[in-house]
Amino acid sequence: MDYKPGVYKVRDLKLADEGRKKIEWAESRMPVLMELRKEYSKTKPLKGYKIAGCLHVTKETAVLIETLVAAGAEVSWSGCNPLSTQDDVAAALAKKGISIFAWHGMNVKEFYWCIEQTLKFEPNLTLDDGADLIFTIHNKYPKLAEKVIGGTEETTTGVKRLRAMAQDGALKYPVIAVNDAETKWDFDNVYGTGQSSIDGILRATSVLLAGKNFVVAGYGHCGSGVAKRAAGMGANVIVTEVKPTAALKAALEGFRVMPMDEAAKIGDIFITATGVKDVIVKKHFEKMKDGAIVCNTGHYDCEINLNDLARLAKSKRLIRENNEEYTLKNGKKIYVLAQGRLVNLAAAEGHPSEVMDMSFANQFMSQIRLAELDKKGVRLDNSVHEISEEQDQFIASIKLKTLGYKIDKLTKEQIKYISDYSEGT
Repeated sequence: MDYKPGVYKVRDLKLADEGRKKIEWAESRMPVLMELRKEYSKTKPLKGYKIAGCLHVTKETAVLIETLVAAGAEVSWSGCNPLSTQDDVAAALAKKGISIFAWHGMNVKEFYWCIEQTLKFEPNLTLDDGADLIFTIHNKYPKLAEKVIGGTEETTTGVKRLRAMAQDGALKYPVIAVNDAETKWDFDNVYGTGQSSIDGILRATSVLLAGKNFVVAGYGHCGSGVAKRAAGMGANVIVTEVKPTAALKAALEGFRVMPMDEAAKIGDIFITATGVKDVIVKKHFEKMKDGAIVCNTGHYDCEINLNDLARLAKSKRLIRENNEEYTLKNGKKIYVLAQGRLVNLAAAEGHPSEVMDMSFANQFMSQIRLAELDKKGVRLDNSVHEISEEQDQFIASIKLKTLGYKIDKLTKEQIKYISDYSEGT
């Protein structure tokens, strides 16, 4: 492959100064990653390693990229969603010499072209969000997979897909499931997705949430975060689920639970957060109120079947930024936000820097873990691996410290008691 370091393709390099300001703001809100950057810029544990990344190009991602570089890595990057790239941030990274291929509004062909550009320098580590980079390597460049010592995966959807690959024996190198870290999904997925999804809805619509029937499809970490934020703004939250335990949690936390067939009739705002295709389809659109708003915060745009909606519609127009009005043949109007893609990134700025601080600290430490194992001649098996409990607690402890909180420590007697099975009542 023909690779030249520092080669890039972004929207407009003139946006770099504005992007740099955003990156500096994110740095001021990401103390964990900045502390790790300070420490590992001295020892450079990633020196000699090439990392191909495919993750939303936001100001927070820029902080991660520059931390990887500070630790010695050579990096080439693409965005993991056609609508999530912040063009000024991409320009700022390009201006600093990062090989980056990303711009807002690319089509599917351009999206995969960008991923392929990041592979030209033949990486030995990958960093992914949704696993499109890993799938591209496996499907188009299988020989390159032999050179990759490992990768990391950021999101629930990607981890599920990779576990399915591993179960079939199709995964050609080990991947660490960053998504499954407690310091990731209990914070990023819940508080990050909740706040940023509401932010995207409000930017695209400016509607009042209080008093609205707000339907959340899926009550996992992401869906529960959205439900709680919506309830906090006065919405009447309705949850749809397929998993009994998740539905029970939603019910005991005060939300109405019902099938989508019923929720479709009464919902004012719908948001999908399931990671599954065809959550909202033709029969649901047909039942919706005039003026219903529909959006998605799952990784892929398959949760809302827009082909079904298009077949029901007689016209479509962009009513305001990231808000398309579908007029059905019966005159009813339905509004789709961000083309059914991630509303929190396409219509807003993504998760707040403070929660991405821990998620990206996990990405950073997991990349170092793979490199350190490689230096010792150790390779994990070709499956999906958890991060260690020690790493989870280490990152949480740094976050607490930077927030000014102190916690208790177990005494020697308490530690002995915990491990002593002979003591009873």
